[in-house]
Amino acid sequence: MQKPPQAVDFALKETSPKIGAGAGAVTGDKLSCTYDLVEQMQYLYVRVVKAKELPGKDVTGSCDPYVEVKLGNYKGATKHFEKKNNPEWNQVFAFSKERIQASVLEVVVKDKDVVLDDLIGRVMFDLNEIPKRVPPDSPLAPQWYRMDDRKGVRAKGELMLAVWMGTQADEAFPDAWHSDAATVGSEGVTNIRSKVYLSPKLWYVRVNVIEAQDLLPGDKSRFPEVFVKAILGNQALRTRISQIKTINPLWNEDLMFVVAEPFEEPLILTVEDRVGSNKDEVLGKCLIPLQTVQRRLDHKPVNTRWFNLEKHVSVEGEQKKDTKFASRIHLRICLEGGYHVLDESTHHSSDLRPTAKQLWKSSIGILEVGVLSAHGLMPMKTRDGRGTTDAYCVAKYGQKWVRTRTIVDSSVPKWNEQYTWEVFDICTVITVGVFDNGHIGGGGKDSRIGKVRIRLSTLEADRVYTHSYPLLVLHSSGVKKTGEVQLAIVAFRLNRAEPPLKKEVVEYMLDVDSHMWSMRRSKANFFRIMGVLVFLYLFLIGLWNFRWRPRHPPHMDTRLSHAEAAHPDELDEEFDTFPTSRGSDMVCMRYDRLRSIGGRVQTVIGDLASQGESSVCYSNPSYSPPLRLLCVEASEVSPQTPIRSSQLLQEVACAFGYHAVSTTGSSLSYADSAAGKK
Repeated sequence: MQKPPQAVDFALKETSPKIGAGAGAVTGDKLSCTYDLVEQMQYLYVRVVKAKELPGKDVTGSCDPYVEVKLGNYKGATKHFEKKNNPEWNQVFAFSKERIQASVLEVVVKDKDVVLDDLIGRVMFDLNEIPKRVPPDSPLAPQWYRMDDRKGVRAKGELMLAVWMGTQADEAFPDAWHSDAATVGSEGVTNIRSKVYLSPKLWYVRVNVIEAQDLLPGDKSRFPEVFVKAILGNQALRTRISQIKTINPLWNEDLMFVVAEPFEEPLILTVEDRVGSNKDEVLGKCLIPLQTVQRRLDHKPVNTRWFNLEKHVSVEGEQKKDTKFASRIHLRICLEGGYHVLDESTHHSSDLRPTAKQLWKSSIGILEVGVLSAHGLMPMKTRDGRGTTDAYCVAKYGQKWVRTRTIVDSSVPKWNEQYTWEVFDICTVITVGVFDNGHIGGGGKDSRIGKVRIRLSTLEADRVYTHSYPLLVLHSSGVKKTGEVQLAIVAFRLNRAEPPLKKEVVEYMLDVDSHMWSMRRSKANFFRIMGVLVFLYLFLIGLWNFRWRPRHPPHMDTRLSHAEAAHPDELDEEFDTFPTSRGSDMVCMRYDRLRSIGGRVQTVIGDLASQGESSVCYSNPSYSPPLRLLCVEASEVSPQTPIRSSQLLQEVACAFGYHAVSTTGSSLSYADSAAGKK
């Protein structure tokens, strides 16, 4: 099926940023890369280390000092110390050279006061005389500077500083105070810095509940209906009620949990008796610390163990442990390390390695991503009566998450930050999302602006890709473009075989709602499988298009996902709550539509199966398929075609290897000729 042309605004655009070039290398066990995938951004760095022998400014002879760094209209300050004449700050300030509109840097030491802060002394620097530093040059050593008062007279005390011109590649850049975020208070600085996160290691916990012995039900006059409930954190599972209704029940049932390291919460097992409707009696309980559970890395079976059950009885409203008689439960428990715990959508997975590191294969390459900039971002909130955006990027690949710094109040932010990942499987996907920082100006949720996914198998080794990717978000009114993000990507050696991330950010990056029903996604998947199963399209047309294949990694295709052509009712259904909040008439209409789509899928699968059986028949004359009887009511097909119903049925039957047997009224019967009987 031919796809409609994609809107130009939704297409991928090749760019030519001013970035360096180079080749990758590996030294020992450490990854290194000489690719420069970001544009150089010049910064003026000021490291305020400490001061000594500051004069007292109050009656007690002490002072409450802090340092103020001023450059034109930008001003940053350190924290202040109380009653300290020899303070140590060790804080770095970074001023973007693009926004510098002054020729003199002023570093002022002040004494904090209730009414007006007193000046202790200051040091002035001419920007033309500040040295430049480019890593891997050694860091500039700080020096002691004498201070002057407002009149230029020598003041008491000295200040240790280091001042230099550098780039975002400087080691001091990630933890520095940035002039781009001058409007953010000192308490909010930690929420706008760049950071690298590692996902916790996830394990499957397999609990094989085998049997229990010597249970003591409260009512001995009835047959107990016993089941086992298992709780691990906020996960709760239970077995079926045992078919053996005695005090020695048997289950032999598996319960599976997912747990993250470190194992802080124990596995809690309770054996319960169903004594009535919605009423259960606890017959015993045991707590199993996961640190003591065996780790299984191969196919070898895990040894079983007996665990004692402790029974709790209520005495005057208090829970007391009864250990006079110990029932017990037979279990087989293990931490499964041979599987990969999927924490993201399977067709967008960035990691397929098993949990146990001993089973990992060696890496096959390195992925470098430069997050350059964005432009045309939509205002995500209102501040001072105008729309604004405080944007940052999150990139996820494997267990490593990276977060760029937040660029405050800009629809054209420039990050120019570069990150590196090891690649273990080429059939994986890297996801880059753009968000608005909700901590700034309100403390609300981080709003999603859009995301980009790139499959590594589409990348050529040692080639630098520089593209501007449209950020597309699907709303109930249709697909909308919220801006563009510019990335630089290179993968090499592939030819060889503290702000927390918020809940809404993690859920959006991992597509936690991908399992929910969507008419649009179902229709899109139907057309996808139709395209996949057409042999001529894959083979002949694929060979023809190979010559004209794109020379860049494919991006989100709004035509393939049917996001552009989606009907408003289909979008309303996709954004409906679960359970539905729509009326009964609307639900009935959608149910009938679902049956219609299911019928189409059923027809396609049936046709493919029939064609396959016919192919086997023609290639192997000795093959005798089972008798198949085709009975179709002529009235079911006559309104759909201008030819006679009987003629249509005869043609359909003969096409699938049937011959006419009888015609009765409006019903025609056909039997398989290979079977030799009706």
